[in-house]
Amino acid sequence: MMRKTFLAAGTAFALASCASGGDNPHQQTGPDPQLPAIQQYLVPPMHIATVVPWNGAKPTVPAGLQVSAFADGFKNVRGLYVLPNGDVLAIEPKGPSEPVTRPKDIVVGFIQGFGHAKTQGGNRITLLRDADGDGRPELRTTFLDGLNAPFSVALVGSDLYVANTDAIVRYPYVAGQTQITAPGQVLTELPGGPINHHWTKSMVASPDGSKLYVGIGSNSNITEKGMEAEKDRARIWEVDRATGAHRAYATGLRNPNGLSFHPATGQLWTVVNERDELGPDLVPDYMTSVRDGGFYGWPWSYWGQHVDPRVHPQRPEMVARAIKPDYSLSSHVAPLGMVFATSTSLPPALRGGAFIGEHGSWDRGHLNGYKVVFIPFAGGRPSGKPVDVVTGFVDDDGEARGRPVGVTLDRTGALLIADDVGNAIWRVTAAPGG
Repeated sequence: MMRKTFLAAGTAFALASCASGGDNPHQQTGPDPQLPAIQQYLVPPMHIATVVPWNGAKPTVPAGLQVSAFADGFKNVRGLYVLPNGDVLAIEPKGPSEPVTRPKDIVVGFIQGFGHAKTQGGNRITLLRDADGDGRPELRTTFLDGLNAPFSVALVGSDLYVANTDAIVRYPYVAGQTQITAPGQVLTELPGGPINHHWTKSMVASPDGSKLYVGIGSNSNITEKGMEAEKDRARIWEVDRATGAHRAYATGLRNPNGLSFHPATGQLWTVVNERDELGPDLVPDYMTSVRDGGFYGWPWSYWGQHVDPRVHPQRPEMVARAIKPDYSLSSHVAPLGMVFATSTSLPPALRGGAFIGEHGSWDRGHLNGYKVVFIPFAGGRPSGKPVDVVTGFVDDDGEARGRPVGVTLDRTGALLIADDVGNAIWRVTAAPGG
């Protein structure tokens, strides 16, 4: 009843029915998604899955797989990183508060709040060690504490880099250590407050370790806070690991996350959360290879040369430059994590592609996302429709027991999933005989 009340409230504010479209997301996956006509709203239709506990339940996986809880009891776990010795780092940020600048923000923030866990973020990184390989850690320690909304980690040699919301910080790391007490050194500052709309900073090291790549999301949905607020935003930076010097590697990416290098081609890929408030089936979130110097449309256009009429002044010369993304994930699935499937311990059908954590929609009539999907690849490119790998985060009553974020592979090849609503890490392996 409570969930239906929130849905009705969002509908009333939007002056439109939440059931208007958004019920056929499979037509929007792949390289050529269906793009319907634009719909504009005073406030968009809003429907988010309100949070309930797992109460002993767990996610659902297809035949041939099994899922178990690797660890739980976290404070907003969102990112995962596996160290060379197999230790798992669980990243637990506390996202900063954003100033409210429009009445619409109050309504949107109110509705979105029911889709998040009530646990405060820890602003820390927890280390988990499963030395005997039974799928449950025997050792759990606070690895780093007192951080500022950390979201991702990269280890290069003996240097551990943490991407906080406002800076990349370097720490000395010794293999096997369970806690870092040495002070960190800022490698480079990142665009942060005071607005800091998209605060997550996804980071990955280049294959040769000389560069760090970090995604910096926009400061608004579609420049409603002014272009000055978007300085150095909606892009991926390339950061020199030796000097901290940075440059814009690619731009026009509204909120890039899950940065990963393809293991065979060495190509950088990302998943991107696209803009809202153009309708339940606009605009598709996507995954794409990232070209050096490439421009991907935000804010002036989407999916190549489709013009967004809300942005002023219009920039037709920028629209003409916009690169069409490689692969649509469907609208408003909110992809936040990606890892290439290099494991040989999972079934053959789940090798060679990419796993993507879809956090789930809030501004469409029918829920979308709230699952982990596998995108098949062939020849270094996406090939085929997404495969649902981990579902069941939303129960039969339409309430969220969990929402997937970061994904990675542990040293055995098992898939690990950060669940920031259930405050758990789930572990997916091949079933016996599977």
